[in-house]
Amino acid sequence: MFDSTITSANSIFTLIVADLFPAPVQMEGYSTDSAVVTDAIDMAEVQMGVDGRMTAGYVPNPTKQTIALQADSPSRPFFTAILEATKTAKEIYYLTGNLILTGTGEAFALTRGVITNAKQIPDLKKVLDPVDIVITWESINPTVV
Repeated sequence: MFDSTITSANSIFTLIVADLFPAPVQMEGYSTDSAVVTDAIDMAEVQMGVDGRMTAGYVPNPTKQTIALQADSPSRPFFTAILEATKTAKEIYYLTGNLILTGTGEAFALTRGVITNAKQIPDLKKVLDPVDIVITWESINPTVV
């Protein structure tokens, strides 16, 4: 695609939690830098024999994704509700996501995610800092836009 751009301002990120939010909820109010960051994954387990011969095999791995939201983001109550429901039920709630990168024409399906880390209160500085929510996904796969 020759007319694509690398802007992230027009990306669309929606999440579903079947038991709590069965309709897609669009994320809003990202932090200015590192709004959504996805970790790289290890694709192979590698071993080296004592004779110096390497061998390798494919191993599936989960992917961690950090979402940084401004302290006044309208999406923060969505995550607060999931965290509170988790504490109350003492049970995990699975998320499903869809991320569309309009600038590059790419889309990704995010499946069987769980919140594995979340900052519940923004740091109080001159102004309130963004808060990070980490979701660990079972898989992230390209889809058609």
